[in-house]
Amino acid sequence: MLGIPARRARNLTQSVVDALSERIRLGEFHAGERLPTESALMAQFEVSRTVVREAVSRLQAAGLVETRRGIGTFLLEAGREQQVHIQTHHVLTMLDVMAVLELRISLETEAAGLAAVRRTDAQLQGLREALDDFARGLRASNRYDSAAVVSDRAFHLRLATATGNRYFYEILEQLGRTMIPRARVDSAALAEVNQAGYLSRVHLEHEDIYAAVRRRDPDGARAAMRIHLANSRERLRRAQEAALSWGGSLSD
Repeated sequence: MLGIPARRARNLTQSVVDALSERIRLGEFHAGERLPTESALMAQFEVSRTVVREAVSRLQAAGLVETRRGIGTFLLEAGREQQVHIQTHHVLTMLDVMAVLELRISLETEAAGLAAVRRTDAQLQGLREALDDFARGLRASNRYDSAAVVSDRAFHLRLATATGNRYFYEILEQLGRTMIPRARVDSAALAEVNQAGYLSRVHLEHEDIYAAVRRRDPDGARAAMRIHLANSRERLRRAQEAALSWGGSLSD
């Protein structure tokens, strides 16, 4: 395995992760049971120690296993660990939504980079399907309706899943509809925005993220995500200023 190309090594690692995840799902291993040793996994999958260790690291990040130094790697009980929990019921105003966007910029920028490196072909296909759903809705209504919210959110959640780190997904999933700012803003505040143009820009920004993830370009994916979310923040900032100039506020 010495001198193996980085891209092939990443693919080998993901193959091991997928195979072990499937064996866990099928009940081949039980909670508290030790997984095969590194040497055994190397022999089973015909990969290097580095690939096995990276695969185990990803399973740890997904909350499926834990490694006890000097003993081995053990399957965790489902739901055993403390779940990350974020309160979102207080996300009511435009300023709250902009604060959520600031969190998302730091979180999803890195998630996009990791997804570009770790995504599987199936996960890439899931991203493509979310984009296609969004595009179909755009052609059908040219409005940011409930269907657009669903496909928009699906794209971001599927990208988080493709990181192989469950915490990215859990945090974004808990943010719920607040992670899509346009769904939280009083439509009157953006009455002067051409919704078809708005949706087209969002779709193109998503396409840029997807393209970088497809070509496994982590720096490009990070840059595209940062641009996308920064543009969303700027659009909301302008809407907030417009609302204040009207003497109102942007709240639900």
